[in-house]
Amino acid sequence: MSARDLTAFEALLRASDVRLPSVWQAAFDMAEAELSEVCPWGVDVLDIARAAWDCLPDEKARDEALDQLFYAWWEAEQDRKAHGQAGGAL
Repeated sequence: MSARDLTAFEALLRASDVRLPSVWQAAFDMAEAELSEVCPWGVDVLDIARAAWDCLPDEKARDEALDQLFYAWWEAEQDRKAHGQAGGAL
């Protein structure tokens, strides 16, 4: 998308360096908030992720989320390797 194709609102967001959350981030945040209300003593991240995954509206959103999950895992794995830590769960 070129600068010419941006709406005035999109241009303002870009100029202000504002990043909108992805569909995955929004679903994860919503699931976390809902589960935290039901379980104020704590919620497992896997439960949040599964609830968020179930909330995703379509295949495109699930593909985007899967890409983000792979990259997040990869970055964490590279960080572990750089610091000489064993792999595994975060």
